[in-house]
Amino acid sequence: MVMRRVGQSATYTLLVFFSLIFLVPIYVLLTTSFKPNSEVDIAHMWALPHHFSLASYSAAWAQLGPNLGNSFYLAIVATILSSVIGAFNGYALSKWKFPGSNIVFPIILFGMFIPYQSILIPLLKFIQAIHLYNTIPGLILTNTIYGLPITTLIFRNFYAGIPDDLIESAQIDGNGYWGVFMRIMLPLAIPGFVVTGIWQFTSIWNEFLFAVSLTSPPHQPVTVALQNLSGSDVVQWNVQMAGAVLTALPTLIVYILLGRYFIRGLLAGSVKG
Repeated sequence: MVMRRVGQSATYTLLVFFSLIFLVPIYVLLTTSFKPNSEVDIAHMWALPHHFSLASYSAAWAQLGPNLGNSFYLAIVATILSSVIGAFNGYALSKWKFPGSNIVFPIILFGMFIPYQSILIPLLKFIQAIHLYNTIPGLILTNTIYGLPITTLIFRNFYAGIPDDLIESAQIDGNGYWGVFMRIMLPLAIPGFVVTGIWQFTSIWNEFLFAVSLTSPPHQPVTVALQNLSGSDVVQWNVQMAGAVLTALPTLIVYILLGRYFIRGLLAGSVKG
């Protein structure tokens, strides 16, 4: 009993120690963001601010505000589109067998393993050809298509756990392809939408390569604008740290509000029957 308690105490001590190490950058980020520029230097980076100031947040908001709007527009619309289309794909590929269905799914899934960099030039030429270069709709189209493999996989695995008897009963009641989807599958797929919503919103919000390649000011998302916040001559670290906090807040809030449903949604289709 004594040895077990000693082992548990040692385990908790190690966990607390590594947690504190993990939280050190966050501590520096927050303390620096609340300091006036005169207090920001490497020698005193660990010190708490002597004069608590929100001026850095005001400066960061003035520069990043429009780009935050761009990111919300991009992430919300692209997340909804990729989740809805992924739900359609997962339904068709899990419950409706058709010639070539076993080939279509691996082809869609293969898109998860294509590096962004390898398709960047063809993508740029295509977006220019359809006149969506330097627009948020162009980024929405790009992120929606690139998100379809993972959303299709999530919904296909989720729908595979729904008993076929339920679908057969709905068909006996006179429901066709879309009737079964709208009345049976879609209401049961809420956990899947939570998973894809969190995953896609976070991925699209944090995406940088497509954003910096396909847009320029003032149509850039906040991730690119945050990089541009560094300036060229004098780096205002407190403003940059405040900008990083503002940029991270939306995804942090999403995980705080919906994080407990994320694992539950991932496991929802893992057991059949």
